[in-house]
Amino acid sequence: MAEEAVKTASKSELAYEWLRERIARHEYGPGYRLVLAEIAGALDMSVVPVREAIRRLEAERLVTFERNVGARVAMVDQNEYVHAMQTLGVVEGVATALSAPGLTEEDIAKARRVNERMITLLDHFDAHEFTALNQQFHSLLFACCPNPQILDLVHQGWTRLSGLRDSTFAFVPDRAHRSVEEHEEILRLISEKADPLDIEFAARNHRWATMQAFLDARDRANR
Repeated sequence: MAEEAVKTASKSELAYEWLRERIARHEYGPGYRLVLAEIAGALDMSVVPVREAIRRLEAERLVTFERNVGARVAMVDQNEYVHAMQTLGVVEGVATALSAPGLTEEDIAKARRVNERMITLLDHFDAHEFTALNQQFHSLLFACCPNPQILDLVHQGWTRLSGLRDSTFAFVPDRAHRSVEEHEEILRLISEKADPLDIEFAARNHRWATMQAFLDARDRANR
C-alpha cells in the first residue's frame, strides 16, 4: 500500500510538471479545458495523479474549476496581472538580494551577455524573444538564492505571469529600452557588493516599473 502511494505521488508530480510547462508555453492557453482522461492517456497513467496535479495548479490559481464544466486554465485578468507583478517584484527582489553573495564573476558576465543580446533586439524588436531573454537574465541572478521556499515562489510567479500574458513587452515595447538600463544597474550593484537592501529594492522596483508602464499604457488606450 505504501509503495502504491509513492508511485501515485511521483506520477502526480510528473503530471503537475507536464501541465505547468504547457500552461507556461501557452500550449494550453487561458480558458483551455483540461480533460482528465485525455491528459491521463497522454501520460499513460490513471486519472488519480492527474486530478491531484490539477488540484495543485488550482491552489496556485493557474487553473479554475467550474461546476458541470470541469477544470480550465485560468482566464486573463488585468487585476490578476497587477497582483502577480507586485508579488513577483517582492519575492524576486528578496531572492536576488539573497543570491548576490553567491554569484561569481562568471555568473555576472553571463547575465551581462544576455542583457547585451537583449540590447541588440531593440532596433528590430521581437517581444517574445526579448521576454525569453529577460527571464533568462533574471534567472541567472536569483539562481544562487539559498532559500528554496522563496525560489519556489519566484518560479510560481513567473509561471503565473506567463499564463496571464504572453509578453508585457508586446504591449509596452518602449519599456524595453529602460529595462535593459535597469538590468545594468542591478548588475553594477551586485558587482560592487552593494547593501543587500539596495539590490533588493533595485530588483523589486525594476519589476514594478514594468507593471506601471503596462498600467499607464492601458489607461491611455482606454481614454
